[in-house]
Amino acid sequence: MSSAFGLKLFNSLTREIEPFTPVHEGEARVYSCGPTVYNYQHIGNMRAYVFADTLGRTLQHRGLKLTHVINITDVGHLTSDADEGEDKMEKMAATQGKSAWDIAAFYQADFEADLARLNVQQKQHPRATEYVEEMIAWGKSMADEHCYELDSGLYFDISTVADYGKLARAVTEEGAEDSWGRIKKLEGKRNAGDFAIWRKTPEGETRQMEWDSPWGKGAPGWHLECSVMGEKLLGFPFDIHTGGIDHREIHHPNEIAQNQAFCGCGGLSEARNSGANIWMHNNFLVERSGKMSKSSGEFLRLQLLLDKGYHPLAYRMMCLQAHYRSELEFSWEGLEAALTRLKRMVMAARKASEAQSGWYERPAEEQRKLSLNTSPKLVPLMEQFNEAINNDLNTPEALPILEAVLATKKIDPIERVNVAQWMDEVLGLNLFGLTREDLRIRPKSADITESEIEEALAARKAARAEKDFARSDTIRDELAAKGVDVMDGDPLGWEWKLA
Repeated sequence: MSSAFGLKLFNSLTREIEPFTPVHEGEARVYSCGPTVYNYQHIGNMRAYVFADTLGRTLQHRGLKLTHVINITDVGHLTSDADEGEDKMEKMAATQGKSAWDIAAFYQADFEADLARLNVQQKQHPRATEYVEEMIAWGKSMADEHCYELDSGLYFDISTVADYGKLARAVTEEGAEDSWGRIKKLEGKRNAGDFAIWRKTPEGETRQMEWDSPWGKGAPGWHLECSVMGEKLLGFPFDIHTGGIDHREIHHPNEIAQNQAFCGCGGLSEARNSGANIWMHNNFLVERSGKMSKSSGEFLRLQLLLDKGYHPLAYRMMCLQAHYRSELEFSWEGLEAALTRLKRMVMAARKASEAQSGWYERPAEEQRKLSLNTSPKLVPLMEQFNEAINNDLNTPEALPILEAVLATKKIDPIERVNVAQWMDEVLGLNLFGLTREDLRIRPKSADITESEIEEALAARKAARAEKDFARSDTIRDELAAKGVDVMDGDPLGWEWKLA
């Protein structure tokens, strides 16, 4: 099978950029590690889904039928990624005095609302609790050859599979023990990196989420769910597995080990033996105040950005401005710049759309000709855009190419619109569905109405027309004190914004 139109992607398993070739002709099957729905998701979490959505859109753009699964962890994930502590769902349920099932439903709904706000199109979100029987079956199939039982549960012996830790380079590079340094040392473990397949409910305790198993009443280990749902919903091997770079060190190596054990695969000299042909990881979003962690109880959510007057797609723009494998620093100034860039592109898209308003009144032959042909001026830009995206989803290079299409002069507007929409199908900024009014979001802290703002601006314009600049400055300062920035001479025509 040939690669999908020259698309090349960085495979974390091989540490190389490789041509993408679908496992199944005409299809692309992708699995993305989803959230543990015990709390709201912070914006750092959401970067992973902007990246995964851009990948999915690209595969569809290449004409492939996409099946994209983003799982929901509603059981099994402990308070530490290092395989220790309380179950996050049980802990939050106890804290809020609700059932773990209600906690999961509430925070899953909030997560899915955030996905919609960010124009993420994937809709398949299976929950771990829907696949517990399959997880127990997996455990049974691996138990004799790859697992051992302790008082606390069934554990996977990582020495029973070849190349364990290759994804994280834990074994093949120096510092293997450092890579496992954050894993709890448990009495009876054969190896530091061994992990739980099944966790027994401690004697005398009762969990809200627990099931009967051959190893006693309890719940599955966190790593097992992704292996089971990936195989069940996509089949082994599937095309691509994505997640945050933090999953590359423990969660995904454990997943791979389970996949090898379940399917009887050998070593990882071939990437497909891991369950997925390609493993992809987005880098961290960094915020210098430290509010990218939920452990403090105060963290940056998408809703907070809305509360401050920023459209969610400004955050998507911010993510696209950096390569997914690069660390991205969050700042309010950077978000403001991303919003301004989005505004400019929305305005340019609106102008192009308005210029082609007479399209349907044109003769049918002219419509047909323009629909089937693209101006020679736009063809090189389309090729450059494809080249950027094909180069491991290089969205920072693709964005200015889309801007160049919107700015191209002496081209029939219908052609510009068609090409710009074609590019935006990959980037997902919804440029032709937004208006400048959509991007003007009122902050919660604003204590002035829009009619009062417009009235003050009219008075200011009158003062400036009379050259009463002192009065003009006073009105501007009064508006600023109420959270309204006046932008004189803004080429976009935006006269004010709520700060």
